[in-house]
Amino acid sequence: QVQLVESGGGLVQAGGSLRLSCAASGSTFTNYAMGWFRQAPGKEREFVAAISSSDPKIDYADFVKGRFSISRDNVKKMVYLQMNSLKSEDTAVYYCAAGPQCSGDDCYKRIIFASWGQGTQVTVSS
Repeated sequence: QVQLVESGGGLVQAGGSLRLSCAASGSTFTNYAMGWFRQAPGKEREFVAAISSSDPKIDYADFVKGRFSISRDNVKKMVYLQMNSLKSEDTAVYYCAAGPQCSGDDCYKRIIFASWGQGTQVTVSS
């Protein structure tokens, strides 16, 4: 099983940017697809983005397309989420997750991610 630790959250003004990082350890990193999810107060956790270990295949939630970018460094065992043009509705706890690889359109929106980090808070002030 893989262990995940997120960092990089904080307070930012609307229109600003943040880069979240997730460090993985404990298992073969390239065996896993990596994803980012978020959960706002009073809401269910939702998919943000995911990336396969190679190709790479990437899926994004519609609400972040063109603003967020996911990437990974298989040597450093890191995954990143670059968030630009942040909006107040992006305020949430952001979680890093590891799961199985998949193929097909938007498949990462449907698979079950088994390993999770503890989350990092992102607050966007308007």
